[in-house]
Amino acid sequence: MNKPDKRENEKTPEEQKLSEELIVDEVQGEEILDVSDQKKPEEKEKKGFFAKEKTVTLKESEHQNLLKELADYKDKHVRLFAEFDNVRKRTEREKMEFVKYANEGLLSEFLGILDDLERSVEAARVKHEDYDAFLKGIKMVMMHVYGMLKKNNVKSIEAKGKMFDPHLHEPLMQVETDEVPEGTVVEEFQKGYMFDNRVLRTAKVKVATAKTTEATKKITDEPAEGAEG
Repeated sequence: MNKPDKRENEKTPEEQKLSEELIVDEVQGEEILDVSDQKKPEEKEKKGFFAKEKTVTLKESEHQNLLKELADYKDKHVRLFAEFDNVRKRTEREKMEFVKYANEGLLSEFLGILDDLERSVEAARVKHEDYDAFLKGIKMVMMHVYGMLKKNNVKSIEAKGKMFDPHLHEPLMQVETDEVPEGTVVEEFQKGYMFDNRVLRTAKVKVATAKTTEATKKITDEPAEGAEG
C-alpha cells in the first residue's frame, strides 16, 4: 500500500501567499457587491425604468403621415392665433370709434337749438320793436331743449318747497324763518338735473333755518359764569 506523499499536499510559501490573496479578493468582491446593492437602490430603479422604454418601428408611410398631421396642427394653430389677434384689434378700434362718436347724436340736436337761437336773434335785430315775437322765439328754443333732455332721460331735480337733501341740493345761503319747517328749500338759484338715476348737477338753493327767539338770543349773549373777574 502506497502512502500519500506529504509533499503533494504541502504548498510552497509562494503558492500559500497567492492562495490567501485570492481568498481575500473574493471576500472583498462580495462585500463591495453587497454594499453597492444597498447604497444605490435608485440606480436599480432607473435601470428598471429605462428598461421599460421600447423602440417602436414604423413604416415610412406611417412616419410621413405623422409628420403631415403635425404640420397640419401647427398650421391650424398659427391661423387661429392670427384670427384671434385680428378680432382683438378690430374690437379695440370699434371701441375707440364708439367713444369718439358717442355724443354725435346729442351734438346734432344742439345744432338744431343753435339754429333756433340764431333765428330768434335775427328776428329781434330786424324787428327789434316786436318784443312778443322775440319772446315767443326764445320759448320755442326752450321747448326744443326740454324735449331733447327728456328724450335722453334727463330730468330736473325738484328743489323749492322740498326738504334739503345733500345728495340733490347744494346750499348757497341760509335764512332764518318760522314760516316753513327748518331744512326746507325756500329758493332755487340754479336748477339741478338727473341723468337716469345719477345726479348730473346738484341744484343750488337757499335753505331755511329755525328762527332765533329773543330768549335764545339773551342766553347766547349772556357771558358764561365765571368768565369775568
